[in-house]
Amino acid sequence: MTPAARVQAAIECLDDIFAGAPAEKTLTSWARRSRFAGSKDRAAVRDHVFDALRNRDSFAALGGGLSGRAVMIGLATHQNLPLDDLFSGLGYSAAPLSEDEQALVASAEVRLKAEEFDEIWDLPDWCQSKLQASHPETAKEIATALRQRASVDLRVNTRKSSRSDALEELASSGISAEVCQISNSALRVTEGARRVKNSPAYLEGRVELQDAGSQALVDAIPLSGAHRVLDYCAGGGGKALALASRGTAAIFAHDISDARMKDIPIRAKRAGVEITCLNTASLASHGPFDVVLCDAPCSGSGAWRRSPDAKWRITPDRFEELVELQSDVLSNACSLVRPGGLLVYATCSLFAEENEHQVKRFLDHSSQFELNTSHSWSPLDDCDGFYVAIMSS
Repeated sequence: MTPAARVQAAIECLDDIFAGAPAEKTLTSWARRSRFAGSKDRAAVRDHVFDALRNRDSFAALGGGLSGRAVMIGLATHQNLPLDDLFSGLGYSAAPLSEDEQALVASAEVRLKAEEFDEIWDLPDWCQSKLQASHPETAKEIATALRQRASVDLRVNTRKSSRSDALEELASSGISAEVCQISNSALRVTEGARRVKNSPAYLEGRVELQDAGSQALVDAIPLSGAHRVLDYCAGGGGKALALASRGTAAIFAHDISDARMKDIPIRAKRAGVEITCLNTASLASHGPFDVVLCDAPCSGSGAWRRSPDAKWRITPDRFEELVELQSDVLSNACSLVRPGGLLVYATCSLFAEENEHQVKRFLDHSSQFELNTSHSWSPLDDCDGFYVAIMSS
């Protein structure tokens, strides 16, 4: 595919997404229909679509409307791409710019220098208000950071390798990485990210894909003296795997959906660790646990760089449902903690209602637990946004 054909494909995908289709489903459907597209083509179209979604409102203002075409004109203008080549009408490229579109593009540099777009946060208005309330001093900086692509981070499985050995092995596979200071197990890929999943280091369990902030969150969980640890909302098992690599405690994983945990046995075998998956019916009989981690379902706002479609799809009603669900998770999980054990609450959210307010709400109604410590990360810490609270019984 030519660069112009890739832009036209992104326009078509964005039109479907703006009409209500999920981004991942849209991109997968396009790839299946477009057998002629190679891996580099699929990656380029995906990058266009995700860059457009991260900056949707800004690019729409630059391009003159909320359509796939207008947003991609805005993207090309912002990224100084050759508009005449990309919108030529030749072959599989998009139609040439109209006179009105040309006028918008011609004024773009002046409009950008005049800081016309400073008030555009590329967030739904209600999310912007929550971000401002949660981070009064840094909300705009965080919103700006959410417009950027996230880094590709790796967790070194210290059961099988060290950071220095992993760096050397990755380099031999054409993957450049550097030490990431936020966690002792974290590496940041600087070149060759798309080679990771086919590298021996990944296939043989010496490294795992995991955001550095997620690794730092797991690092913050005290495991000294813990013999039995439960990841109560395990999902695909990323944090359970990280916990298993840290010590000798028996690790258990649970999720309300058994299907979400289907890959955990495969990932655990690859990593050389043991993780026992429990369904809800068998959970109580395996308790109590020394540490119970509740990585609760949330808005995912801390990870919107990776899933920008999510910020445009979430609604205030869905947000309130998630807040109530988080409360239920804490209420149910706390009974699984042994006396003297730890209840750990975590989210990948930037919003106080899902973080500090949720913990306060729980503690106000539970005299059994007290807060030991809490910590939060945002994209300003050069990672995704996370929150963790450690409570002791």
